[in-house]
Amino acid sequence: MKKHDLLKDGDNIIRVLEVKPDKILIIDCIKRTMPVWVESSALDSFSGCIDEVLNEVTNFKVTFIDALDADQRKAMYDRYTLIAPSLPFIADERMRSKVIGSTAIEHNISKQTIRIYLCLYLAYMNITVLASRKRLDDDAELTKDEKNIRWALNKFFYTTKKQSLMTAYTMMLKEKYCDGMSILRDTYPSFYQFRYFYRKTKKMQNFYISRDGLKNYQRNNRPLIGDGIQSFAPAIGVGMLDSTICDIYLINDAGNLVGRPILTACIDAYSGLCCGYVLSWAGGVYSLRGLMLNIIADKAAWCKQFGISINAEDWSCDKLPATLVTDMGSEYKSENFEQIVELGIKVINLPSYRPELKGMVEKFFDVIQATYKKHLKGKGVIEPDYQERGAHDYRKGACMTMTDFEKIIIHCIIYYNSQRIVENFPYTEAMIAANVKPYASCIWNWGKSQMGAYLIEVGTKELVLTLLPRTTGKFSRFGLKVNKMRYHCDGYTEQYLKGGEATVAYNPADVTSVWLLKNGIYAKFTIIESRFEGKDLTAVQSLQIAQRDIAKGANQDNLQAQINLARHIEAIAGSVRSSADVSVKNIQDSRKREQRKHHRNYMKGAKP
Repeated sequence: MKKHDLLKDGDNIIRVLEVKPDKILIIDCIKRTMPVWVESSALDSFSGCIDEVLNEVTNFKVTFIDALDADQRKAMYDRYTLIAPSLPFIADERMRSKVIGSTAIEHNISKQTIRIYLCLYLAYMNITVLASRKRLDDDAELTKDEKNIRWALNKFFYTTKKQSLMTAYTMMLKEKYCDGMSILRDTYPSFYQFRYFYRKTKKMQNFYISRDGLKNYQRNNRPLIGDGIQSFAPAIGVGMLDSTICDIYLINDAGNLVGRPILTACIDAYSGLCCGYVLSWAGGVYSLRGLMLNIIADKAAWCKQFGISINAEDWSCDKLPATLVTDMGSEYKSENFEQIVELGIKVINLPSYRPELKGMVEKFFDVIQATYKKHLKGKGVIEPDYQERGAHDYRKGACMTMTDFEKIIIHCIIYYNSQRIVENFPYTEAMIAANVKPYASCIWNWGKSQMGAYLIEVGTKELVLTLLPRTTGKFSRFGLKVNKMRYHCDGYTEQYLKGGEATVAYNPADVTSVWLLKNGIYAKFTIIESRFEGKDLTAVQSLQIAQRDIAKGANQDNLQAQINLARHIEAIAGSVRSSADVSVKNIQDSRKREQRKHHRNYMKGAKP
């Protein structure tokens, strides 16, 4: 059993989408419901099936793409575009649903419509099923041999398996021109006829999409007939964000191998200037927070920390771009990062697997890595034969620390910004008159003074507070409870007494303080439980869990102690003789007599 195989059991026909040792992902080709995982043993009664049987049962007529008119092809590719982002996540139900939801919002279409198209495509594994129902009646214009050739091309050639024409021809003869004993009949079309029909009907767009996929076509083959960056970013203020794993292994100060660092950068789409970067061991929202802080930092002061002196105009970016363009990475779609819109910034999420739409930042990574790699050969840099059989283990050549490598990255960025010639930049008459040099920094400095440039000035504290994760806090008599810890701030007595919920920003690295967010204003609350001061959230949660485990472990002993206590009390109470004639007179005299009777001189017998 292989991936994409058709299986049949009675009236049921299924297609295998993924195969694992103990379970298989299938789709019901008749009902066309969403794929499900089943145990391998559940398919023991199924036998192999061919596409023709499925087509006959479902009354589906295989259509050659070239036989579709323009409207049908447009509908087909539009529908494939809707389902393309979810195809890589077919086996992951959670991610698949998430991608379908985001696609539905982006294209203003219902999720059920996308599911229908997705199930239809998965059932037949043929893009033509997505075409509109109208069919062209031009089959009469083709001979029987031509219809068979067209069928073979669609079935065996125009697929992601990328089989050759000769293979498709051979498979056609096997399926259409052999008898029951697989003996070739006397009359059949020659390979030259087969090739002639292919060349006559070949469409390059269909060729690229069917064999390499729509994403690859959009990235590498589609006609580039737009106006370039001028149509997307006509002025300064559109920043493109992305991350990459650097092609070098680094060590720590003790000489131990750490791994490959992550470089995250923001590139201005108009000028190509690197607005900011962060080099870190951890990606995600953590690296984005560092990137945003680096963008608004004084770059001359930043470089000075590493012993590098630059002119302010070589890297004069200390404001955030008003528009940030990202891909569909989870860190960019997280609530933490999207909170940056509160500063007036617009965030654009591009479709998945479309790096060509943010080619400026992709080019930046290529240039930076190509710049330093040629000078660091043998020092942990990864070569093209990485992971090939018999290749050198580049980890053993690592000799640079993160600090050393960051100095190199800064020098590369300075070169990229202020010394690398920006080729083919669409100069305007105003730029030529101003004698703007073809460097990213010069274009940036000139662009900042032009109409349409949109940069947002924001303080460090405001930016950090905006990007902190948020949760819901609850007021009570005991203070503001956040993440199972109590916090206090003067002036909130009424809220403590009334109760209620509030939005709170917190720092996972230090739980000492949280910030209550109300009407865009942050109010600082300080932790009440001093034992948690200075600790990170993970450490606090570990302490809380450990405390609960200790208390839980003592539950049985506590119950046994309560049982023993009840037994002792009952035994003593049972041994006392009860009397109904208790005198209630002269209580004060009785109390004084009992005091004298039980009086003890504590100094008697005390050691000096």
